[in-house]
Amino acid sequence: MCSHQPSCPSSGGSAAHVVAARPEQGWSLLCDGAIVFDDTGELTPDGRAVAPHRVPVGRLAVAA
Repeated sequence: MCSHQPSCPSSGGSAAHVVAARPEQGWSLLCDGAIVFDDTGELTPDGRAVAPHRVPVGRLAVAA
């Protein structure tokens, strides 16, 4: 799907570019065929689901 030269790495690489974005729905299609979601989850071109990368609650900053 990617037409970049050299081509982007397969899914999981950060060099892939957004080819379609639907921010109102919370997802973007990358040139390597992956779909990434605003919550940092991902669907890979081979159909694998990658869970969101969530920060544990204890590590969140709290404004005083």
